Amino acid sequence: MHELSITQSLIEAVLDRTGERTVTAVNLRVGPLSGVLPDAMRFCFDVASAGTPLAGARLMIDEPQGLARCRSCDDEFEVADLILLCPCGSADVEVLSGRELMLTSVEVA
Repeated sequence: MHELSITQSLIEAVLDRTGERTVTAVNLRVGPLSGVLPDAMRFCFDVASAGTPLAGARLMIDEPQGLARCRSCDDEFEVADLILLCPCGSADVEVLSGRELMLTSVEVA
């Protein structure tokens, strides 16, 4: 489960910026093509933040839709997983969004 190591790195990065101040919320953006499961991150966050100034903080995850454009038919379509196939049958697609894995903001008390 690589979500645990990603979440631990996230917590370390937040602590580097906030020090000992109490963190009330951490806001992320995790796309469906990032390879990271938001539910697993939520579980890991509760475990990994215990005993830190982030303990009890809300982990808010924005989960944007994946979007791709077919280079064959020029159609834009939603993608929910890593199977990048246009409805026309072409696999020649360009991913426009959905690979996001970013910390967007932190709220402190």
